[in-house]
Amino acid sequence: MTDIDLRQATSADSEYCFQLHKAAMGPYVTAIWDWDEQIQRDFHARAFTPERWQIITADGADVGMLHVEHRPTVIYLARIELHPDHQGRGIGSRVIRTLVHQARRQGRDLTLDVLVVNQRARTLYQRLGLHEVARHGENDIKIRMSTQPP
Repeated sequence: MTDIDLRQATSADSEYCFQLHKAAMGPYVTAIWDWDEQIQRDFHARAFTPERWQIITADGADVGMLHVEHRPTVIYLARIELHPDHQGRGIGSRVIRTLVHQARRQGRDLTLDVLVVNQRARTLYQRLGLHEVARHGENDIKIRMSTQPP
């Protein structure tokens, strides 16, 4: 079984996280907005917060990133991205299952947003017990999902 761990992101991880985002989310971003390298780099520069982000490792190699916010009533999965070379191996499922269990133990729900065009992620989240609770964003491009029953 693959050894999955998390390590704190550092400022040195910025370019890795940008390239990861491009590989993992580029097709979905392109489907909605078109990929503009400078706009995406500017967005990343504003969003990259190493003290809040974690790097997902599998057998010691960097394979993805995680950003979780512990809010008063929910655990909000702000972002999880796995490099396409490491998708479909159960890594994301194990990370999310851990968050679902943590939320349950704390009497909270796990909540996240997913792009409507990301059917693969939506299917994964549904399989792990999350349900669609709302659509939002410009032209309802995002789906809010939660472990809270509909």
